[in-house]
Amino acid sequence: MNDHHSSSVFGLGLGFGSGLIFAVLTIIALWKVFTKAGRPGWAAIIPIYNAYTLLKIAGRSGWWLLLLLIPLVNLVVAIVVSVDVAKAFGKSGVFGFFGLFLFSIIGYLILAFGGARYTGPPARGPR
Repeated sequence: MNDHHSSSVFGLGLGFGSGLIFAVLTIIALWKVFTKAGRPGWAAIIPIYNAYTLLKIAGRSGWWLLLLLIPLVNLVVAIVVSVDVAKAFGKSGVFGFFGLFLFSIIGYLILAFGGARYTGPPARGPR
């Protein structure tokens, strides 16, 4: 019985450890992406403000933060913002969807430490 308990504690520790690694890598990647875009890197560690900063990098209004609170709508908004952020760094919409939305940690690390340069929000047609 004691062996079972220790294995579940080990599993919990492994999950926490990998979650911590994921969080640290995300902060590092976002910090670098934010600074490349001329925004404060420390914004990466402030919840909600980091989402606002991504919206600004994508060229979207801060009001879009409210859309992130609506279930299902938030998924569409996250995809649009991911594609816009990718384009703001000269990458394709496909990179935005797969790299920044589906596999975000990998995509943001590529933006952060690759040769991508921030060129500004993608141009949109008339409003």
